[in-house]
Amino acid sequence: MQQDLSVYDFIGIGFGPSNLALAIAMKEANADQNTRFLFLEKQKEFVWHKDMMLDGSRMQISFLKDLATLRNPTSQFTFINYLHSKNRLSDFINLKTFYPSRAEFNDYMSWAAGHFSPHCQYNQKVVAIEPVENNKGVELLRVISHNGKEEVATLARNIVLAAGGAPNIPECLSHLTKHDKIFHSSHYLARINNIQQPKKLAVVGAGQSAVEIFIDLTKRFPKANIDLISRSYTLRPSDDSPFVNEIFNPEFIDDIFNKPEKKRLELLEQFENTNYAAGDIDLIQDIFHLFYEQKVNNEQRYRFLRQHEVQAAVDKDKQILLTLHEPDQNRQTIEDYDGVILATGYERSLHTQLLNPLADYIKDFNTDRHYQLQTKGNFIPKIFLQGYSETTHGLSDTLLSVLSVRSSQIIQQIQSSSTTNLYHEQLESEAV
Repeated sequence: MQQDLSVYDFIGIGFGPSNLALAIAMKEANADQNTRFLFLEKQKEFVWHKDMMLDGSRMQISFLKDLATLRNPTSQFTFINYLHSKNRLSDFINLKTFYPSRAEFNDYMSWAAGHFSPHCQYNQKVVAIEPVENNKGVELLRVISHNGKEEVATLARNIVLAAGGAPNIPECLSHLTKHDKIFHSSHYLARINNIQQPKKLAVVGAGQSAVEIFIDLTKRFPKANIDLISRSYTLRPSDDSPFVNEIFNPEFIDDIFNKPEKKRLELLEQFENTNYAAGDIDLIQDIFHLFYEQKVNNEQRYRFLRQHEVQAAVDKDKQILLTLHEPDQNRQTIEDYDGVILATGYERSLHTQLLNPLADYIKDFNTDRHYQLQTKGNFIPKIFLQGYSETTHGLSDTLLSVLSVRSSQIIQQIQSSSTTNLYHEQLESEAV
């Protein structure tokens, strides 16, 4: 194992939008001058949802909810300044939209990430976070990462964990995840070319990714039969009306955090259709139009299999056989497909896996208001989570909406740790 003998004030696990916003806030607070920090990212370069960069796909939130604006509108890292630096500001204004393409927003974040190359090591997949114990307790953490060739150990006083979610694969399909013709939406563009001249395809899900992929498949394979399989009765539009959108405002976090657990869960359920199992109304209308046109033409290549649950899957003769159950009818059918795309969302448990070696020191995995885990015993390091606190901080926790403001809150806590560390180091030096 390779040892990095440096001790960082904090190490960020993952360098996606959350920790990129943190790096920007560090720089603009001038904390980068007296704080040693490093980000470890498993990808080979900065890229955001690269396999869902579908032609024509657009952002679902305003560009003003970028990496910096809500915290500091004068920041050099705003989306507007990015446009200015690319000589596109006037042209973008003429588009008269708050919603840039997903490809352009990815380019914006890549542009911002390029300013922090000295602080980021790519192709480093973090596999564990371990305590460094001594007779005083735990003062440091050892971050174990793998670069494809060997393991690397790096020391940190604090951790900011923002490793994102993992594809949610229904248990009945988990045994086929390595099959060329069945894959999660997060791998869509990378793996769709594995399916050659399909006659029949299926998309499982009813959210934004499902409707985007369904429409893309109709264009990519104009002669194929395509099923959209959903447990719900209908395709629901996401609610982005102004009063509902207030739940994504930074100030709403205080409101939901201070409520009793039962009330928090009720709110999350009430607003679930703003983010889960819901799609843009324009895309839903496009799909309805496709179904209507095939009625006009007296054909049926596209089907919406509503209230169907996938119960089993079998690989047979280079095809995927899905067993579908209709609960209301108590009926099962078997459908054969040349390809199946799972738009089944994400699950967020990676943080518990990475922090498992610290289990004896962590009270639970609920963070405080400033996203810090509560620890016990003589455990000095601070551990912050970005994107794993939806049940306490609201639906915005996994989204882009509060990145800039959340970053400043975490930095204030890290800076207090850094000040304490510098004080102790000074005392030790004077004692010597």
